[in-house]
Amino acid sequence: MLSSVLSKEACAKCRFCCAFRRQSLWETPLFPMDTVKKWEAAGYGFTREKSGGEYGRMKLSDRYLTADPEEEVPCYFLDGEKGCVLDVKEKPFDCKIWPLRIMKKENKELVIALTPTCPEMGKTPSEALKKLVEEGLGEEIYRYALQHPFVVKDYKEGFPILMSRPAAD
Repeated sequence: MLSSVLSKEACAKCRFCCAFRRQSLWETPLFPMDTVKKWEAAGYGFTREKSGGEYGRMKLSDRYLTADPEEEVPCYFLDGEKGCVLDVKEKPFDCKIWPLRIMKKENKELVIALTPTCPEMGKTPSEALKKLVEEGLGEEIYRYALQHPFVVKDYKEGFPILMSRPAAD
């Protein structure tokens, strides 16, 4: 979805978004239930949640080996050589739009924001990224969020907003 502004090669080298510290577990991708069931049957652990639909989140909290808050645990589906091993249909929406996030502000306004910690994109949205969001990607993200509200995260201060939608009445 973002290949015109973020190369697959750059992402494959970086993999920042595919490993999680304890304080960033809220960022782990959310998987639809059909994918969760498939991977649970293969022995992977998920927590099941309900909020705007049923979904699963990788259970990574028991995979940390130390008490170091900086320790990172990789996504189940990150291969050190190949990168993500999920096919396009199984890849969570969160991953497809990274480093963008669909978020809800306290006033219920939906915003599309840039995750400012992405090493490849930086803290400030580029003009090319803004244009991509404004010329169609933003609407695609909003449509998906309306159909799958569980992908909407609470807004975090410091995430630059690229597009916003007023709260629904």
